[in-house]
Amino acid sequence: MTSFSEYRVPTANGNVYVRDYPGNGPAFVMLHGFPDNGHIYDDLIPHLVAGGRRAITIDFLGFGASDKPEGAQYSFAQQRDDVEAVLDALQLDKVVLVGHDAGGPAALNMALVHPERVASVVLMNVFYGEAPGLLVPELIELFSHKPLQSLARHFLTSPQQFAWLIEFQRQLLLGDAALTGQTRYQELLGPLIDANFRQQPSAAIAFAQMTSQLKDEVAANTGRTVALRRSEVPVVLIWGRNDPYLHLSTAAFLQAQLRNVSLHALDAGHWPQIDAAEESARIMLNA
Repeated sequence: MTSFSEYRVPTANGNVYVRDYPGNGPAFVMLHGFPDNGHIYDDLIPHLVAGGRRAITIDFLGFGASDKPEGAQYSFAQQRDDVEAVLDALQLDKVVLVGHDAGGPAALNMALVHPERVASVVLMNVFYGEAPGLLVPELIELFSHKPLQSLARHFLTSPQQFAWLIEFQRQLLLGDAALTGQTRYQELLGPLIDANFRQQPSAAIAFAQMTSQLKDEVAANTGRTVALRRSEVPVVLIWGRNDPYLHLSTAAFLQAQLRNVSLHALDAGHWPQIDAAEESARIMLNA
């Protein structure tokens, strides 16, 4: 086990849970997507720490071990504020932001708003703005499609029906994954995602609110394309080429919008930090 310190960082809406693994150099501050939490980096962190680097994971408000206050309003802007609150609380001047999936917008937009605090950005199978071939999982498509919001909310009221949806999506996400990838999914990701929704209070409210804003966030980020192209912050794209949704073409399009960027395509699925943890860490440590 890799040792770490735990913090509960206060924000305007509640406390955010943070794990801090000691090391040197600009800390890797790792951001998850939905519907998971900071544990998606559990396989990656030992390699980063072995390389002498500090690593920090954040459970965004509403997810994992962070507060889930009644009546809270969750948003992509709020998630960026969560990141800033953690940087302030831990007195981190310069960090490497690592975003996966829906954690990508918080990482990139933090770099646009506060470039002086971001040494670089690492993105793993993220979405950001409009991109040719951008495809989201069916579960996310359902919850992000505004005319179907009442249907989506109905699924949340029935644990059995929602569990069926999760299992349906799980099988599609695994796709043609190798046996080792499927095994690790069953060992780590499956229980992690299930716990997010089964524990009380549940992450379901945050998940529903965040997904309902996905298309608006993609449109807003498309409007930031000029600022993105002007940014000097280095960006490293680590992409699982076997992702059945966020295809490598999404990474290539994002690469074309960035000035200081490198792209590394790995033999991995949607979670390269799990499927190819050692290789992902090597790229991050050498960036």
